[in-house]
Amino acid sequence: MVSGIVAIDGPSGAGKSRVADALMAKLAANRTGAVLVRTDDFATWDNPVAWWPELETDVLHAFIRRHDYQYRPRVWHDGVPEPGPRVWYRWQPLLVIEGVSSARRRIANRLTHTLWLDGPPAEERLERAVARDGEQARPHLAQWQQFERGWFAVDRTRERCRVLD
Repeated sequence: MVSGIVAIDGPSGAGKSRVADALMAKLAANRTGAVLVRTDDFATWDNPVAWWPELETDVLHAFIRRHDYQYRPRVWHDGVPEPGPRVWYRWQPLLVIEGVSSARRRIANRLTHTLWLDGPPAEERLERAVARDGEQARPHLAQWQQFERGWFAVDRTRERCRVLD
């Protein structure tokens, strides 16, 4: 039985969501119980990574104890994030966390697998993210790219991950 925590990390627009979706489809086809949690459910423009204790409390602690878990993903209204309605997940043996900072040093010793995607050059990744989030998000996404470069340099995330092409 496959069990543990898989993190899929890398810069915005690198293709993490696509890889996570493909992994979840493959796991479902193999009847492997898994839940996907995205860091986008927690992060905001003003709080790119400091939300981690919320994910840890609401999801990771319950997962490690083999309990069902619930959390309140962010819902955006007119560009303003608010905690949305609670989502509830029945415990499954595999938890996949996808998104920027999912393989952070703070959780490294609890991760079963860590995957990293570099994606294309920053300019192309920015265009991908704008295509996904809308032109109005461009200034935020450009600022986000600057933030994540610093975050990854300090956390040294990529060094702990299996790099996917």
